[in-house]
This record gives sequence, C-alpha cells and structure tokens, in this order.
Amino acid sequence: MKIKYIDGKQLKNMVVRGCQVLERNKKFVDDLNVFPVPDGDTGTNMSLTMNSAKDEVESVVNGNVEAVAKALANGSLMGARGNSGVILSQIFRGFSKACKGKETLDVGDFAKALHMASDTAYGAVMKPIEGTILTIIRSVSERAMEIGEIEEDICRMLEMVIDHGEEVLSKTPDMLKVLKEAGVVDAGGKGLIFILNGFYEALTGKIIIEETTKREKKSNLKIHGDKSIQFGYCTEFIIKSTNANVENLKKKIMNMGDSMLVVGDENLVKVHIHTNNPGNVIEEGLKLGQLVDVKIDNMRYQHENRLEKKDLKKYGIVAVAMGEGIENIFKDINVDKVIAGGQTMNPSTQDIKEALDSINAENIFILPNNSNIILAANQAKALSEKNVIVIPTKTIPQGIGAVVAYNPENEVDVNEKNMNLAMKDIKTGQITYSVRETTFKDIDIKKGDILGISDGEIVTVGSEIENESHKLLKNIVDEDSEIITLFYGSDIEKERADKLAEEIEEEFEDCDVEVYYGGQPLYYYIFSVE
Repeated sequence: MKIKYIDGKQLKNMVVRGCQVLERNKKFVDDLNVFPVPDGDTGTNMSLTMNSAKDEVESVVNGNVEAVAKALANGSLMGARGNSGVILSQIFRGFSKACKGKETLDVGDFAKALHMASDTAYGAVMKPIEGTILTIIRSVSERAMEIGEIEEDICRMLEMVIDHGEEVLSKTPDMLKVLKEAGVVDAGGKGLIFILNGFYEALTGKIIIEETTKREKKSNLKIHGDKSIQFGYCTEFIIKSTNANVENLKKKIMNMGDSMLVVGDENLVKVHIHTNNPGNVIEEGLKLGQLVDVKIDNMRYQHENRLEKKDLKKYGIVAVAMGEGIENIFKDINVDKVIAGGQTMNPSTQDIKEALDSINAENIFILPNNSNIILAANQAKALSEKNVIVIPTKTIPQGIGAVVAYNPENEVDVNEKNMNLAMKDIKTGQITYSVRETTFKDIDIKKGDILGISDGEIVTVGSEIENESHKLLKNIVDEDSEIITLFYGSDIEKERADKLAEEIEEEFEDCDVEVYYGGQPLYYYIFSVE
C-alpha cells in the first residue's frame, strides 16, 4: 500500500511500534557492546529512552504531526539514559524541529526531518566519532534526501533508507578499530535501525500491541500549613498562539504574584508564577491562545521530600553512585544528594533534574562518576534554572577526590578548577567479570573471566580475583603513588578484603593502603591510586 502522507495518528503508531521492536531486540543490541563488563548497555538505555518517549506520545489525543513529534522529543529528552539515550533524544529533538507547523508529512518533509535530526545530534556531541549511531543517522538522512526527490511513497522511502542504513552499519567495523577487533557492528547504530524498522512495520500494517500497564508516578502529600508563604499557588502553563505579545503579558500579570517567569515568542509562551489567584493568571493566558500543560500546585501542601521555604545556600553537590557503602561515603563528605545509579543502571535526565530541584542551593556541582552518565548530566544542567556545574568524573574515586578538593569558602570558578584538577590526579582500577565472549585489543575474553580495568581500559584477564587485583595495581601504581584505597563490593567479605589490603601493603611498601566497604554490585573491587 502506497502512503504519500502520514498524520499525527500514524506517527504515534510509528513511535509505539519502534519502541516495541527495540524493546524486543534490546538484548541483541546489548550483546553488541564491545566492552564486555556489566555496565549500562546500549540496547537497555535506548529502550528505556524510547519507553519514556512512547509514554509521552501516547498521552497526545487527536494531535497532528507537530504535537506528536513534540511529545516524542520531550519524552525522550526527559527519559534519556546513557550516552546512546541522550544522542537518541537529540535525534528526536531535531526531527521535532522540522515538524513544527506540520499537520502531516510527505516524503520530502520526512526526509528533511531526518536531515534535521542528524544535524541536531551531531551538534550536541562535542567530538563526534564516525562508526557510531551518528554515522547511521547521517547516512540514512542523506539517502532520504536523495529518495525524497524521486519517490512519493513514504513506505518505499523507509524501506530503501533502512537497507542503506544496514549497509552502512555493516561498514562501521572499518571505521572503528575497536569494533573490528571485537567482530561486531556499532550497537547504537543497530538500535536506531530497529527503531526505523518499527516505523516501517507500523506503516505497512503490522499489529501494534496495546500496552496494558502504565508507569505510575507516586507522590506522598504532607500538609505543612506554612502560612509564611505569601503567594500559595505555583502556576505553570504553556500558551500556543499565533500572535502572543510576551512583554504585554508580563506587564499584566507581574503584580499578581512573585517568582514570575514568562519566556517564548509569538507562537509558544511558557508562564510560571507564584500567585494567590491562579484563575486570574490563566484568564490572561486564555486571551492569547490555547493553554496546554497547565499545572497548579498549592505550595502550602508540599511533597514530603520538598524543602521548606528558606534562603538558598551557596553550594549543593549531587553524585551518582551504586552501593550502600559508597553512598554513605559521599554523604559523609557532605554530598547533598546521591542518585542510585552507575553500572547497569544509568539515571535518566529526569532523575538528575529532580535531584537538582530537590537541593535548595544557588550553585550545584554534579558528579556523574560514570562516562555513560555525563551527557545526561549535561542535559539536566541545560534544563535547570540553577547554576549547575558538571564535573566530568568517570569513576567513583574521581568523584570522591573531586568532593575532597571542594571548599565551600571558595568561589565557583575556583572550586570547579580545583575539582577538575583533583579528578585528573586520581587513577582508578576496577575488578569485575566478563558478561560475554569477545576480543578486545587482541585479548581473547571468555564469559566469566575476571577483568582488571585501568581508567576504562582492560589491562588484565584471568580467572582469580586477587591475582588480577595484584596484576592490575602493578599497571597503575608508580613511583609517585602515595595512597591506595580499596573499596570492596557486595560479593566480597570484609576478611577477604582486609587480607588483600595486607598483601598490597607488603607489595607496595611506600604506599599507605586504606580499606572501605563500598557495597557496589558487579565490581568486586574498586581501587583509587593517588
């Protein structure tokens, strides 16, 4: 069946089916990951991101292409997990930009949307690497632009675009040496192909399975009865208009409350204000156009975990960590909020933003403590109204070192500089196990092998945890090293960790050795060398 145009309903079906196809194949995508450690895998992260997008899209009732695409962009942005999820959210953000003002899409429109998706994704990555999902979205968008000039059928275009994408995907090992060594194609690129396959299936008559369960957001309300709040209702909404006068609206509502924020243009205006008469504010908004995303919160009836009204403190710190012991260490060194996450569980942009919102501070430092969380942290920063500084820590020891270098008496730029310098002075070693068979830099790795990792590189492979620990430390301890800190995981008993620490102290007699319970899953030991 030839399809010359797709409307909002069809686009919604495409998103739902794309999510389902990716969900069904996420394990396949996970298994393409070159790095064999049990970390936040590409397929899982992309699937979680798509599920968030799907939930948002399904909430759109009788929307046109613009409305559905906007929901797709917003849902994926807030649910983005890991680098692959963040890049996917940027792809959908670009796609949404091209759909602005569109009731339907024809072949040319769809091709331009893919082209904008590619440009936006590339623009969001500081140092784009070819042979990744970026290469795939660029290649399929270029092919779509070519087809859009000669083809009218969107189904036929998608079929040809997917074929081209698969062809380019098969060449990614020639673009990235690490893929060739492992004998796999790029995981993120394959995930994107699965999503496009879902789009194609939706348009060609495949049955879309209705989801019977929805994610529930739980909230416990507690009456605070704080009579000191002058304006009790936090009122927010978006105005969709054709000729809104933003400055005029500001003047009309500025005396109705405080904490006013009115931003946007003549077509879309975001309004936020604390007022005692939300109806009056809404009435002014209705004079300009249709209201969406209306939200009114009685600030005297706060969520249980919301901070009471008080002056902002100068600094706050958010850290991402996994393991009871490590979480407690961060709390002991005055980290305000520890987000549970790291290996296998990358927090979303929304998770990080909620942590930022929960801290009553003017300046907030984020410590991702994992390379796969840095992009999501930066997206949360962009969404926050506070001054957020992302310290790009990739490991737990780097995060702890950065916090130790922080001084609440220093200015923001001095703290940022000192925390970044401290992070770079710390070497990290990790002992874990392989979750799949692979070849990494000419090293044959079997499932279940014990791996020693130094700052993201596999340097030892063996069968015994303590042996690999010694071999790993020989790789990272040098004549300038003074302190070796050992964090033992949930699968290691204290006596075993203490015995290893004694052996390390004998082997590296010029270093002080410290032992802490980390409680982290999957990683038997984490070493900090400084």
